[in-house]
Amino acid sequence: MRRILLVEDEPGLVLTLRDRLTKEGYSVETSADGAGGLERAAGEAFDLVLLDVMLPRLNGFDVLRELRKRGIESPVIMLTAKGQVVDKVVGLKLGADDYVTKPFEMVELLARIEAKLRRAPTTVHPSEGYQFGDVRVEFRRAEVTKGGAPLELSAREFQLLKYFIEHRGATLTREELLNEVWGYNAMPSTRTVDVHVAWLRQKIEPNPRHPQYILTVHGMGYKFAG
Repeated sequence: MRRILLVEDEPGLVLTLRDRLTKEGYSVETSADGAGGLERAAGEAFDLVLLDVMLPRLNGFDVLRELRKRGIESPVIMLTAKGQVVDKVVGLKLGADDYVTKPFEMVELLARIEAKLRRAPTTVHPSEGYQFGDVRVEFRRAEVTKGGAPLELSAREFQLLKYFIEHRGATLTREELLNEVWGYNAMPSTRTVDVHVAWLRQKIEPNPRHPQYILTVHGMGYKFAG
């Protein structure tokens, strides 16, 4: 489930957007002011941020500027009642990925969100861990636990799992995995990917014969659904 942070101070709009986005299958967190939104966006992993420009405590432009300064690359769609070109230019120059002027049609906003998420991998901050099922991955320490107990993964298995997590929900071909995990110069056969996926499944899946996290996409490759 993709996580969206909505930073907006209009209660009615927050309620409307949260309900609709939840129905569309997104996990939605909210913040009613810029300072709180900045703290959450910088401290948690979100796949996309919906950011109002006119916010109490800290305006949307300042929030965006600080996020990009801290290296947070999650897609940001700016929401504003202003329609002046200069505001759009400022937002885009600061690193916004898109701009929607209020009032907007919900179908348009949903289409823009889907378009941004299609182009962006699942956001995972390197300093943060990631949890799926009873498996916990700590990226900075390169450690994995299952049910609280240490899980022994080789360096390559850890790199493969990390790449799957970073691209959760995307279909990954064997060729892409070879290029990105093994490197262009490694030149192993595509069978190597299948073998490592099988080893990884043995370690992280509740039932490796019927995997629920690393799924086979027949004729294409694999998809991570954790």
